[in-house]
Amino acid sequence: MTAQSAWQPPAAIALEDVIELDHEVTAMPDIAIDVHEDIFRIRELEMDWDIGAVIYEPQDAKQIPSGADGKKAGVFLLHGGVSDFKSVERIARTLPSKFGIKVVSMTFPGRFYFAAADRDWPGDVENDDGTARTPLWTQEMRITPDQYTIVQDISKREDYGTLISLSAKEGTEFFQRMAAWPAAFEQAIEETARRHLPDGEFSIYIHGHSTGGPFAMMASQRVPNIAGLVGYGSSPFGWMYPLISGDDWQFPFNQLRLRTWRDTARYMYEGMKNEDIGLPMLIELTFERWESAKKRPNFKAEDFVHKNSTKALEAAARVAAERLKLSHDETGKLVRRYLGYTRELSGPGVKAVPNFLSIHGINDDTVTLQRCERSLPLFARLDPAPKVKSISLGAGIHSWGWTNAQLPQGIVTPVAKLWHDAIMSGFFLG
Repeated sequence: MTAQSAWQPPAAIALEDVIELDHEVTAMPDIAIDVHEDIFRIRELEMDWDIGAVIYEPQDAKQIPSGADGKKAGVFLLHGGVSDFKSVERIARTLPSKFGIKVVSMTFPGRFYFAAADRDWPGDVENDDGTARTPLWTQEMRITPDQYTIVQDISKREDYGTLISLSAKEGTEFFQRMAAWPAAFEQAIEETARRHLPDGEFSIYIHGHSTGGPFAMMASQRVPNIAGLVGYGSSPFGWMYPLISGDDWQFPFNQLRLRTWRDTARYMYEGMKNEDIGLPMLIELTFERWESAKKRPNFKAEDFVHKNSTKALEAAARVAAERLKLSHDETGKLVRRYLGYTRELSGPGVKAVPNFLSIHGINDDTVTLQRCERSLPLFARLDPAPKVKSISLGAGIHSWGWTNAQLPQGIVTPVAKLWHDAIMSGFFLG
């Protein structure tokens, strides 16, 4: 036992100490890193899916540190519900360039923009002619406007504004993809980990931001060398969501939700609600930010796992089973597989949910510290129960992209330091 192994996560870190952590990390010497893409194809439920991952690693592999368990430390990043790998790029670069930790950042199926070298999505999410942006589940496929209708929903207008979704028409490619993507997501994580953070060489510490959180939870028992869950603004298992939020999301599996300027407005308000500015300026800033934000995918199929929409998941599994002409027993197995994405696995021989370090920005109104605290007794029900510790930071909103004059790198450097210390100290060992 070294002195460092006594490290324990503090319950709260005041703003001045967050700033000090930022200065500490910024002053560290830089490690030269390489950044490269891996675009590969998987086959799941008799469909092809192209997956885009970006790898960030020291140029000298000898600089990758070993964690407390003696294996190389690797971090697997999953972004949130609006974006792709670019929303977590700053943390992806900081971990290897300051601490030597290898990082693999996987974009959700359908969200990687294969058609441009800079990976920015062109145009707007909604178009005046009634068409909209749609996923690229393979490099060559396109979802055409005749495959969907546009649905507007004001049931959650108070918090989200008008929800706008694309409803995939039954019998179309879009409809079948919306039924099959959950299984492709599972395999994409497993294959990405196998290719870049192999078992026996690396221990993986997986992060899912916001919507990515439930998928990180799901993966933590399915990828053998995932040793810990590292959070910032991370949602827990899908089954916990309605219990900690008081919110219920039940709509058909074939609805793809568009993320619009309204979502940018929500996050802008989080970051500026305490600033002495008027509504007109906030509106102007929202649309200025949207000009950049709309380059990210801004569509979301993943609500059904994120928010425990079990009826939709079962319906999707049955549609996929019908296309595959599965037997009654095989259909039941696929339904159970889909429903299992929202909760922990249990039973003899099942890998335990690893320990979870959950970090929250003080002005995060989306995945709040209060929600984390409400989830603690739910995690305690698991058998065996993981160790879950939360840290409240005196700065930060929900988005990784937030910055200000005091923290020009935003919350990234303090969080990177806390993750590193937890990995090296043995927090995830028991």
